[in-house]
Amino acid sequence: MNYYSFLLKNAFEDFKRNKTRTILASLGITIGVFSVVMLIALGIGLKNYIRQQFENMGSNLVMIMPGNDLSEGGFSSFGSSLATGIRFDERDLNTISRVDNIDYVVPIFMKSMVVTSLEKEELASLMGTNEDLFKLMDLKAVEGRILEGQDISSRSKDVVLGISIAEKLFDDAGNAIGKTVRLGNQRFKVIGVVEKMGDPEMDGGIFMSYKTTFGSINPDKNFFTIYVGVDSEGAIEGVKSDIEEALLKRYEEDEFSVSEQSELLDVVNQIFGMINSVLVAIGSISLIVGGIGIMNIMYANVTERTKEIGIRRAIGATKKDILVQFVAESVLLSGLGGIMGLVASALIVLVVRPFFPVALNFLAVFAAIGISSFIGVFFGVFPARRAANLTPIEAIRYE
Repeated sequence: MNYYSFLLKNAFEDFKRNKTRTILASLGITIGVFSVVMLIALGIGLKNYIRQQFENMGSNLVMIMPGNDLSEGGFSSFGSSLATGIRFDERDLNTISRVDNIDYVVPIFMKSMVVTSLEKEELASLMGTNEDLFKLMDLKAVEGRILEGQDISSRSKDVVLGISIAEKLFDDAGNAIGKTVRLGNQRFKVIGVVEKMGDPEMDGGIFMSYKTTFGSINPDKNFFTIYVGVDSEGAIEGVKSDIEEALLKRYEEDEFSVSEQSELLDVVNQIFGMINSVLVAIGSISLIVGGIGIMNIMYANVTERTKEIGIRRAIGATKKDILVQFVAESVLLSGLGGIMGLVASALIVLVVRPFFPVALNFLAVFAAIGISSFIGVFFGVFPARRAANLTPIEAIRYE
């Protein structure tokens, strides 16, 4: 048996003798590694989810929003979007529609409202828009039909439901067609239910003509944002420039932004990178707490095995041998904790992944194992040095 095999065998024998203490010592590292890996996995999942939503809208998409340019403003641009006083209206819609190389223009007005059927009442996201939204989102009806141009221009009282809200109100999507729902003091007829999108806001949405919202629902007749579908990828920059030029005749440069998907996704990635860093820093605190727990356990271990240390020193073990022995046990403890944390997080990811696009980051996995091993070395050195510095006589006489 070589030296390292002896160290491993000796460490595992000690762990078997003190199973409860071994589990408790590793638990802190397990929780720490689990927290860090899961936080990163959830951050990646949220980023993947947002990217998927953008991909559903197609690649040749330009977004017009209130506030400064997101590609330059980062976090501050979101604040400016809310703080700015401008809201787009039909005049802007008509202005944008006259720009060349545009396939469609989609106004979006959104408002959370209580919707009621004969027997049930639910909170839903009302979306005032036009028929091109369904082309933009590639939405198809699973029951009935979607909104058409005539519904928009005639201020139709017909609405289309997302599949989730349809099932909540009528138990089954097929039961919704032809039924009446109430929003505020107005009644609307359900003409269609769209397929599942995987976006809770869209699946729980109610779609109606934006012209129909003008009145008690949207008295200011404005829009939160406007989406523009460009006829080719090569025309995107030209369309952006033309839209900006057209809107500058009415607004100041810092009152609106015209962005394409890639710009907005870059900002989203920056934001989630910063959020992930903060979350990982918070999760890392539990790793430090786990390391302190291992150090306390190892100090207790040294105290209990003082006579054993003395005997080993008396028969020829050097200070280095004792030091390596206890550091190895500490590293094994933290390593086992790290592996258990990884296994637990991997199982959670496998369970959640069919419902939400979480993913393990291999860099985070290797970092978690490396950090847990480093913690074992760092916090194991102090009790190991105490053990190594005991003189044989002092250790053997210890009571």
